[in-house]
Amino acid sequence: MTQNIYDLANELDRSIRLLPEYKAVEEAKLAIEGDAEAKLIFQDYLAFQTELQGLMQAGQMPSPDVQNRMEEISKKVQENSLLAVYFAKQQQLSIYMADLEKIIFSPLRDLL
Repeated sequence: MTQNIYDLANELDRSIRLLPEYKAVEEAKLAIEGDAEAKLIFQDYLAFQTELQGLMQAGQMPSPDVQNRMEEISKKVQENSLLAVYFAKQQQLSIYMADLEKIIFSPLRDLL
């Protein structure tokens, strides 16, 4: 009996959300949302990341001004304990996600 691939994907979604690493990232994000300073720094970080992605997609290198802003935002992120915890927990979760990506895309690699 074959399972519906969408059922499997939804089951994987639910399983990921039950991982302790996922829950740790979720809790760290809630802590950020509850702290005005951390929340503002995080929003600035996300907006800046979007700006950088736009530059890269356009094939542009970051100007010295953009590089300075990158350093300033990175410093603020590193100095905020809530953000440091969030990114550390996110890194732990990304190990699972990278492993899952390898498994899921294995059939496509076989076709190349």
